[in-house]
Amino acid sequence: MAIYVSDLAKARVFYEDFLGYAEPYSLKNKEGDATRIAFVKINEDQYLELFAEKSREEGLQLNHISFQTSDAEALRRYLALRGIKVPDQVGKGQIRNSNFNINDPDGHIVEIVQYEPDGWTRREAGKFLSDTRISTHMTHFGVTIDRLEPAMKFYQDILGFEDIWRGPPAGKTLSWVNLRVPDGKDYLELMLYSNPPSTQADRGNKNHICLMVPDIEKAVAILESRRAKTGYSKPIEIKVGQNGKRQANLFDPDMTRVELMEPNPFDGKPVPSSKAPAPRP
Repeated sequence: MAIYVSDLAKARVFYEDFLGYAEPYSLKNKEGDATRIAFVKINEDQYLELFAEKSREEGLQLNHISFQTSDAEALRRYLALRGIKVPDQVGKGQIRNSNFNINDPDGHIVEIVQYEPDGWTRREAGKFLSDTRISTHMTHFGVTIDRLEPAMKFYQDILGFEDIWRGPPAGKTLSWVNLRVPDGKDYLELMLYSNPPSTQADRGNKNHICLMVPDIEKAVAILESRRAKTGYSKPIEIKVGQNGKRQANLFDPDMTRVELMEPNPFDGKPVPSSKAPAPRP
């Protein structure tokens, strides 16, 4: 997931000093006098990209989302056959991976990336995997969508994601849909709404990332011990989520939400998926 940050120094303190991640590489702006994108490494395949530039829309923290493929060109041709607008060819990014961008029905930029043997991602294999990482796995990220039907056609019917859980289970109106990626366990969380999120805090709360932790109490204790050094001042409260899993929410300096979540329901009982209708557009 790639997000805008208004102050890169403060964002680095949050993601690197507070959450404990390392930054294997970065890209400069056109002038070469400042960092434009900082890459924060979660594990060998998962990164956060911090864009230190003006966002496309006032108060918008989300830059783009990205999914990995083993064959970018084959996927490009397939998407073209399914009626998705794709570039004429797969490109090569500045960090030497093959990639191309498409747009989902809500206009989100979706990057398709293939890690190349000579790309920077694989160049740094086995390195920058800090022992201070609060989590070693981003289990999902969430993005806001307007209408569920077009999003499901795009992600489920065309891209092959699997609808695995909907919430909240007792709600009268659907609030989110979890779609698992093909050939993997991670998932995309489609965040629904009755009224479009209008403030930066509202957008950051819905366009979020989720980091899996085996023990939420231990993770929170580690973060509490880093408060004084990093200056994180927001309360960290452990709650049981609608899916029955214990979790805690953090917020970066631009109010993008980082959710820490345990992998299983706290009582061992799976929570049934919601059958409520989606909000009306």
